[in-house]
Amino acid sequence: MSDQPTTSTAPAASPRTAAPLAGSGHGDYGFELHHVCAESGARAGQIRTAHGVVPTPTFMPVGTQGAIKGGVLPRDLREMGAGIVLGNTYHLLLRPGPERIAEAGGLARFTGWNGPMLTDSGGFQVFSLGHQAKISDDGVVFRSHIDGRKIRLDAEEAMRVQELYGPDIMMAFDQCPPAGAEARFIETAMRRTTAWLDRCLAARGRRGEVALYGIVQGGINAALRTRHVEEICARDGCEGFAIGGLSVGEATDVTYEICAHTAAQMPQDKARYLMGVGTPEDLLNCVGFGIDQFDCVLPSRNGRHGNAYTFDGPLRIKNSRFTADDRPIEAECGCPACATVSRSLLRHLWMAGEVAGGLWLTLHNLWFFQELMRQARTAILEDRYATWSRQTLERMATKAWR
Repeated sequence: MSDQPTTSTAPAASPRTAAPLAGSGHGDYGFELHHVCAESGARAGQIRTAHGVVPTPTFMPVGTQGAIKGGVLPRDLREMGAGIVLGNTYHLLLRPGPERIAEAGGLARFTGWNGPMLTDSGGFQVFSLGHQAKISDDGVVFRSHIDGRKIRLDAEEAMRVQELYGPDIMMAFDQCPPAGAEARFIETAMRRTTAWLDRCLAARGRRGEVALYGIVQGGINAALRTRHVEEICARDGCEGFAIGGLSVGEATDVTYEICAHTAAQMPQDKARYLMGVGTPEDLLNCVGFGIDQFDCVLPSRNGRHGNAYTFDGPLRIKNSRFTADDRPIEAECGCPACATVSRSLLRHLWMAGEVAGGLWLTLHNLWFFQELMRQARTAILEDRYATWSRQTLERMATKAWR
């Protein structure tokens, strides 16, 4: 086995083509802010792409390796009203590889989704490898957990790989410091993230067709966040900006404090994305801080582990009290699970080890997150978001996992 880091060398294919949509913004991509709630800083807008319009605020289901874990199909995503799906650069780089995806017409076509997509840069997954990855100012070298290949990922490669995937939005390469990191480590990550963003901006192609978001780091230090948001958001070449490095082990109230602090300093006219967050409570609080985009694996992960989210609090379907409960998961839900199966059946499937139980619960959870964002958008447009979110949070908190 060679110790030389490998990168793919095939020329970039042109993944998907479609006529640009009308409106402001560069080429195929554009963000339009429609309304800021008079009661709060919550925002309603839309992201325009060549492959669809995404109302905001929006929750992006996570298709880690080209599919939503738990058996959810592209058809299901369309039926629940998902506007945009996230693909994971790191995992797809290892298998099946960016060249194969480009040959198939891009990630959206390859996966059968055929709608708007965002790809992360792979940075978070690489840095989560810890001592298994060698990090320097140049980039990161790590070994594939699949076949042991030594792979190099840096700003330029992150751009090349993501452009082969053909998303509508791609993320700049960044370094995410762990929770509780020392200030000097956080400052190193900030310096690298800024330098890597500049390299991403220089290396990117097809500007206007594919948006590039810069990422703000700074840990849980408000002063460092202020410094970094000023650095990152000064880059005019970015079509949007993200808050990274939160919900990585810090207390929830600290997450909210830093999110609110950072979002308030970000440009009004560009999309704001809070990466890797979170629970329904997280989403409602952070929409109130002015966040437009979210992603998280919790809806599918919890569904696969027998848990369901509802507006009256979460359910643990394995609990014996559901043995003879013939009600749906949630009475007013429009998802296929609530229209088809009972809590009793779901508990039986779970106890019997049938994968269908986890699939039904995952479907319901993803529908729930989409419905949460639909209701949030309506409340923003009607200038009652603060009232609606407070009442909804109180209702969800009446019962813990049960």
